[in-house]
This record gives sequence, C-alpha cells and structure tokens, in this order.
Amino acid sequence: MRTRTIGGRPVGAVGLGAMPMSVAGHMPDEGQSIRTILAALDAGITLIDTADAYTPSHEEVGHNERLVARAIALWAGDAGTVLVATKGGAVRTPGGGWDHDGRPSYIKQACDRSLKALGVDSIGLYQHHRPDPKVPYEETMGALKDLHDAGKIQMAGISNADPEQIRQAHGILGDRLVSVQNEYSPRFRTSEPEIDVCAELGLAFLPWSPLGGIGRTEDLRERHAAFAEIAEARGVSPQQVCLAWELARSPVVIPIPGASRPETILDSIGADALELSEEELARLG
Repeated sequence: MRTRTIGGRPVGAVGLGAMPMSVAGHMPDEGQSIRTILAALDAGITLIDTADAYTPSHEEVGHNERLVARAIALWAGDAGTVLVATKGGAVRTPGGGWDHDGRPSYIKQACDRSLKALGVDSIGLYQHHRPDPKVPYEETMGALKDLHDAGKIQMAGISNADPEQIRQAHGILGDRLVSVQNEYSPRFRTSEPEIDVCAELGLAFLPWSPLGGIGRTEDLRERHAAFAEIAEARGVSPQQVCLAWELARSPVVIPIPGASRPETILDSIGADALELSEEELARLG
C-alpha cells in the first residue's frame, strides 16, 4: 500500500476504524474482530483508530482499545510499524448516551487509562475527542501539551474541530499537533474547509465515517448514484470509489473506514490502487 504521513511518520494511505467492533447491538464476537484487525495488518494497514469511549456500555470504558491491543499482540509482524490512534474527552453515560469532559484533569486521567488499556508506555497518537462547551478550548489543548511534554503521548490530534479551533490548537501545540479527525463522506461534505486548513498547516485529515456511517454504506448506491455507476463501470465496489474519491481530495486525507469483518476492510484497502479520472472526479463532485 502507498503511504501518507502523520507528523512525518509514514502510514498506509487507508487506515482501519475499529469502532464497529465495540458498538452495542452490532459488535461481532471477539474472534471475528481480531481476525479483522489481523487481516488489515497483513494487508498493509499501519494506522488503527480507536477511543476509550468506543464501548458497548458505560461500564466497559476502553473495550475497543483493549481489543486492538490484544490483536496487535497476536500479530506476527512488527508491532512497531503500527500507529494506534486513540481519543479521550468523550464520556459514555448509562443507556448508551454520550457526554463530554474537556477538563485538563479528566484528559490526563483518560490518557492514563488508555495507556493501561493499550498496554503501552506512550501513545502514538492521542486525540481530543470533541470540544467541551463547558471548558475553554485552550485549557484542553494545554492538557495535550502537558501529556506530550511528559512523554505519555508521541503526537497530538484533535477531532470534531472547526477551522478556528484547528488554528487555535496549532497555536498552542505547535508541531505537537499532527492531525484532525472530522466526519467526511459523500453525505457529509461540510468538512471541506477543515481539509483545506489541514493542508495549509501540514496536518493529516482523518475522515471518520468515510463511507457514511454504520448501517449507511448502501446509501452510496441509493442516494449517491454516481458512486455506484462508476463502481459498476470499473468493476469495483462503491465503497472503493468513495474512498478513492476522498484520497484524491488532498494528499493530507487518510480515510479510516470502519470494519468488523475481514472482507470489508480488505475491500476498502483496494481503494489505494484505484485512480479516478478527472472526469470521474467531476461527476462525484
């Protein structure tokens, strides 16, 4: 697989989003999840995205991180080539809900918990999950700076941030900030300005839900006909066309499609070899 860079570190142009392996009501058994991660690693994926809040219930915080760590420990390859990106600052509540906690004290507590869940001394890429309206953004960014300076994280990222917040974070973190993870797909294109800011500042842009989200991949056939039409003409899946379209948007884009089956992530990896023509890109918008 071709590579792109995060903070100067090369990673495969397509990553793996591990969240679907820990969603209540949708998650597969652990064996299938581990086979999926191992298949991704064997095929050349070197970026795996997780989070402490990817968990089937509020009582199992770190579920997805522990799963990723178990799979990497079983892999016959060099674990040092794998960049695990995790996130902190989102909080799961009883009943399957979500909340936010951007207090520096909580971010540092969450990082320590993620270090334990992943079984590492330093996290490759640690990302703030989502801005907390109750906490000044600069205070949360200061916590990431402290974690980096303490050696607990090697690189810092932010998620669900607007252009102003990206610039603010960059001003505080400097070269410590290497990535932005926002939603981006054919059904959600409002992150175009954030991609441009990332390209300007030299930050990687990691689209979450790049295929539209859990249970929505069929929208590529039903609501975005051009993707399905080009896929049929090329003899590939609409998902591959979608990811290739995102890769063509900017060299800073590194999609992280979610998967819970080996077949799914192996199909997504095929997007790396799919070069769309200017005419095809124009049709996709």
